[in-house]
Amino acid sequence: MKTLCLLGFLTVAQARTVPSMNEAMAAAIAAQEIAGAVTLVANADRTLHLAAHGHADLETQTPMRDDTLFWIASMTKPITAAAVMMMQDAGKLSVDDPVSKFLPEFKELKDHRGKKVIITLKHCLTHSSGLREVSSEESGDITTLADLMPLIVAQPLEFAPGTRWQYSQTSINTAARIVEVVSGQSFPDFLEKRLFAPLGMKDSTFYPNLEQTRRLANSYTHTPDGNLEKAPLMFLGKAPLSSRERYPRANGGLFSTASDYAKFSRMLLRGGELDGKRYLSKNAVREMTRIQSGDLITGFTPGNGWGLGCCVVREPQGPSAALSSGSFGHGGAYGTQAWIDPVKQRVHILLVQRANFPNSDASSLRQAFHEAAALLP
Repeated sequence: MKTLCLLGFLTVAQARTVPSMNEAMAAAIAAQEIAGAVTLVANADRTLHLAAHGHADLETQTPMRDDTLFWIASMTKPITAAAVMMMQDAGKLSVDDPVSKFLPEFKELKDHRGKKVIITLKHCLTHSSGLREVSSEESGDITTLADLMPLIVAQPLEFAPGTRWQYSQTSINTAARIVEVVSGQSFPDFLEKRLFAPLGMKDSTFYPNLEQTRRLANSYTHTPDGNLEKAPLMFLGKAPLSSRERYPRANGGLFSTASDYAKFSRMLLRGGELDGKRYLSKNAVREMTRIQSGDLITGFTPGNGWGLGCCVVREPQGPSAALSSGSFGHGGAYGTQAWIDPVKQRVHILLVQRANFPNSDASSLRQAFHEAAALLP
């Protein structure tokens, strides 16, 4: 019943006065949709709003903080795409290159009839490759992206490349493995040296240290009786958070903070530059953030297309109604959201840890957040 009350409050928000950011988050917390949140709104030059709401841990009543760490899940994907585009800027690859140019094992990739197939980096970054997923049981104790590749190639494609849009974790991990090959660095090292350290993203990592772990927001499941229960991070198993005995999931394995991700987002909003340092060419950012999926029907809400590692809003509606056409970004499995509006020159970041949103991109919480963010001066 609490869930229905929250949905009713938020879906009529535009018919009444749109709640402020504090009111919108307080309503979600009171309805036990979430335990807490960190919200951030920025423009190209600075952070305009940063606030912590509710609790990072309900049992200990630990308050949420501005620097609380979150598993950002698929918000990792735009960062992976940016790494690919950095290598394209450096002349090391083209997104139109076949994957097999860099990963020889992909020369054996086949369709369901046993015919050899060629996929490109662009297919991978637009979720149109047809690659099948590798389950956690199949990947087992694999610790490197290199060791993951043979498992991907061993399975036939689900459809002809470029003919369908189907969200693909293996495609993004394949793109990250190519970054490793052409850069000569592990993917975590590449991101740290080329993006995180230069941008000052000190809390963005695949493997949080002990101090960062202490700042991690707990994840919760919303139960049928309207309560919140602790939920594990789905990919960790029994391994500790800091363990490197898991491969760097370029598809969704990063942890970060709102302020860290805002630096990355502001860099994209500014066309690849931040604080006098250029990370990506303007053309690379344009290619990342324009619709590259053609007329394919894409997820996760109506009115979208797909760029390179980013969802692009073609026709704002529903949860994206407060954004402009051409806005781009990505959500995460546990409700995190980061969206960049190049028309209004704004960055919207919402960090929560809710394990069982039916579709966090379509949640009324996301819609309320965008509507409240749009009211900020």
